[in-house]
Amino acid sequence: MPKPLRLGVNIDHVATVRNARGSAYPDPLRAALLSEEAGADGITAHLREDRRHIRDADIEALMAGIKVPLNLEMAATPEMQAIALRHIPHACCIVPEKRQEVTTEGGLDVAGDVARLGDFVGPLVEAGIRVSMFIGHDPAQIEASAKIGAQVVELHTGHYCDLHYEGKFDARDAELEALKAGAVYADSLGLEVHAGHGLTYETVEPIAAMKQVRELNIGHFLIAEAIFVGLGPAIQHMRKLMDAARG
Repeated sequence: MPKPLRLGVNIDHVATVRNARGSAYPDPLRAALLSEEAGADGITAHLREDRRHIRDADIEALMAGIKVPLNLEMAATPEMQAIALRHIPHACCIVPEKRQEVTTEGGLDVAGDVARLGDFVGPLVEAGIRVSMFIGHDPAQIEASAKIGAQVVELHTGHYCDLHYEGKFDARDAELEALKAGAVYADSLGLEVHAGHGLTYETVEPIAAMKQVRELNIGHFLIAEAIFVGLGPAIQHMRKLMDAARG
């Protein structure tokens, strides 16, 4: 039987709307609590170095206010390591960051930075935090993630989703096959496999059908869909599609 598939809801862009006007609303914690009620298995929040959406106070509020696990996305910097070690969230997902990017543009180059990332990950693992590396499907990146002691890899699905919406279906299908192979390989190395970035109702099912994938992290689309149908119904429909694909 396929293992259960968890849904992590990323609430970053609730904070984006709040910060656009410099107001106190909408509150990311309220969105997280609504997500819990709608069936989210976890909450993801990305504390970027420039604090463009989630802020330090949001992490404090989420740690104190939610019952489901918190997945803290962050860059591999001394500042972020100290924040994670102060709060001890359930999980930390290490992502690449560029200040000029609109969103995370690709996976982390773990293979090219093994020594530094190994030193960065070690204290987090020792503190009991489950560490995930946000990477592409390249076997070298998967192997490096295992080598440095990460317990999880999150495969970047953004390119697959972009190809779908660009109508490049042959290339999309090839990318999907590469993601499948990456999931199988990571699982064979003892890594837990997650996936995320850019997933929508149209693109989620082939990813959810991969039996090695244990968790999907989805945010921007759900927050956008919530404008029209509400956050709870948006999450519930995504959950329905995931469960149907999983069989």
